[in-house]
Amino acid sequence: MTRRIAWTLMVLTSVLLALAVVPLAASLTARERVSYRDSQRAAARVVAAAAEEHLSDGRPATALRKELAATAASGDCATVYDASARLVAGTPCRAATGKEAEELVEDVLRGREPEPPENEGRLLAAEPAGDVREPAGVVVLARSAAPLDARIAAVWGWSAVIGAAGLVASALLSVRLARWVGRPLSTLDASARRLGEGSLDERADVGSGPPEVRRLAATFNTMAARTEALVHGHRTVIADVSHQLRTPLAALRLRLDVLAADADDATAAELAAAQEEISRLSRLVDGLLAVARAEQATPGATAVRADEVVAERVTAWAPVAEERGVRLTADPGGAALAVASGAGHLEQILDNLIANAVDAVPPGGHISLGHRADGTTATLYVRDDGPGMTAEAKAAAFRRFGSRKAGGTGLGLAVVHRLVTVDGGGVRLQDTPGGGLTVVLDLPLWPERGRERTGGPRSLPVPKKS
Repeated sequence: MTRRIAWTLMVLTSVLLALAVVPLAASLTARERVSYRDSQRAAARVVAAAAEEHLSDGRPATALRKELAATAASGDCATVYDASARLVAGTPCRAATGKEAEELVEDVLRGREPEPPENEGRLLAAEPAGDVREPAGVVVLARSAAPLDARIAAVWGWSAVIGAAGLVASALLSVRLARWVGRPLSTLDASARRLGEGSLDERADVGSGPPEVRRLAATFNTMAARTEALVHGHRTVIADVSHQLRTPLAALRLRLDVLAADADDATAAELAAAQEEISRLSRLVDGLLAVARAEQATPGATAVRADEVVAERVTAWAPVAEERGVRLTADPGGAALAVASGAGHLEQILDNLIANAVDAVPPGGHISLGHRADGTTATLYVRDDGPGMTAEAKAAAFRRFGSRKAGGTGLGLAVVHRLVTVDGGGVRLQDTPGGGLTVVLDLPLWPERGRERTGGPRSLPVPKKS
């Protein structure tokens, strides 16, 4: 925006300078020409007055020769012609003679006022000696055009200097004005970006820029403060709810265990069912907390080695899958690649997907993980040969409590969807050829410049067997 404002003001100033300076210079040039011509014609009329006394009154040519000498001393050239266009007298300089001078003489003798021509770098001017309608002769005066050219060059030179100075001043003022307006907006944009990335204590500078921008920064700070208060309050409520729910659930489970120890078979079965419901309620509380934490997670992306994370999670979950009679493997052939992801996100995503697959696949089934790079995107997948999902179940899978599976919370895929989208990727569900479900993750690749600095992913604890 700074550049656009500066260029706009500079173009506007250039147009205004062109519209003002060029016509002014042209006007001054025309005025210089007229002034120079008037001065030249005045000098020619002085010689013409002396020539009239000689040609009309028959007086001696003394005064005429005196004026011609003065004209020659000033650097001009002059010639005197009689009424028959014959050369009567002149200065030693012959610039006032020739074809152009003779044509001027003819025009003046006929009573016309022609446009004075230029001869050998000198401007010619002709004045009648005596009456304009019946002149006794004609005086032609030639004066060098160099002084006029110098004056015109000075006019245009000073005009160019003034225009350039105005343009430079406009450029400096434009850049300063653009920065005065643009810098606070850039700072505000950076503050908004950091706030969106999770820096809730971020505030904008309200002491610089135009009043409108300062008011906008103040409004942003108010919004940021309210957002920080709401998020912190939300987190406090979550922490309190977590503590308040887990404690009575644990106490209730212990009481049921005590009762089940002394109960008969029928009562023990009922208590076991109640314990299952308590376990399901505990998983539901844990899932809600996981979703809440995922919704609050907005860390900046870092380079995460996807191949290492896949291998690590397969190693961590293999004993759990083996205990359930399920084979968990990583597909061979995956090249080393780094993805842009938040710290710990990819591990949490794969943990949720593997846990869902282990619960869904019957004994003797198979779960495989793999990855590949495609342009600027890394594709990771978790494939199983379990019962799969219907089209209706797939449409609701990423919504909270969208799962209708018995004993499920319907929160695992909601956590996955939230974490993947925070990292700028996408997730989709596909049918596995031959039966089953494949979850496909599309994550952005980390730029090449960061791969050589990429370290291994942060290891998570191995999931406990249940």
